[in-house]
Amino acid sequence: MPGSDGKDQPLSAAAKTAADAADWSADLALITEAAREAGKVALAHFGQSPEVWWKNEGLSPVSAADYAANRVLEQMLRQARPDYGWLSEETDDDPDRLTRDTVFVVDPIDGTRAFLAGKNTWCVSVAVVHKGAPVAGVLVAPALEEEFTATAGGIARRNGLEIAVSKPAPDGRLKLASAQDMVAGIDKSLRPRIDRVDHIPSLAYRLALVADARIDGTLVKQNSHDWDLAAADLILQRAGGALTDLEGRALVYNREDVTHPVLCAASAGILPLLLKNVTRFPRS
Repeated sequence: MPGSDGKDQPLSAAAKTAADAADWSADLALITEAAREAGKVALAHFGQSPEVWWKNEGLSPVSAADYAANRVLEQMLRQARPDYGWLSEETDDDPDRLTRDTVFVVDPIDGTRAFLAGKNTWCVSVAVVHKGAPVAGVLVAPALEEEFTATAGGIARRNGLEIAVSKPAPDGRLKLASAQDMVAGIDKSLRPRIDRVDHIPSLAYRLALVADARIDGTLVKQNSHDWDLAAADLILQRAGGALTDLEGRALVYNREDVTHPVLCAASAGILPLLLKNVTRFPRS
């Protein structure tokens, strides 16, 4: 939880054990059903030039499809779990969520720019966060016909089949999804071993690709948000990987400030190497 300095602090062993011991399968079933329905609504707008507005001082697009998918999610989830808090990219933030132990964390369309450009790499992201940690998560990518799921203490799956992160390559090469300026922040001794993959517009989907061993890792620019990360973070954890800050600390969700610093994601076998060699960014 946040410490007195406002920084993320590791969850206690007791809190993690309690979260893992609980059965979150009913919540996973609920959010999966809701994400599928929201995905159908979004897909109906895909390629149809939905109306677009701009937020964050004109920096971020939001479309009629985002709002329509958000309405589906909010109606289905809040009706089913009225005691849960709510945090969505497309809903005005309500400080009441900070009083709730359990919260839905939602991005109706993660990868809106890709969606509007007619690219398939977007998804509906829904997580259940309990006492700061994700305990159920689903990503539904309708245009790709892919679905990723996980619960705390359970198995990460893609389309129902178990997935696992990649193992270190015998030649030491790393397939890394990151902007060029982020790769430039890696120590020059490691840089020649990096194969940078093309930009993946949806951050949640990018993390799922790490979980599914299609890429080895990714660096995430500062100011990502809870709704970009929470579901994919859990899926990556249960596939044998981790998403941390540059000090190797796990993320804490549903704080007052829902933004995060520079982050790194990879398998447990690769993450320490990346963290050691990321040298040109603030450490927290």
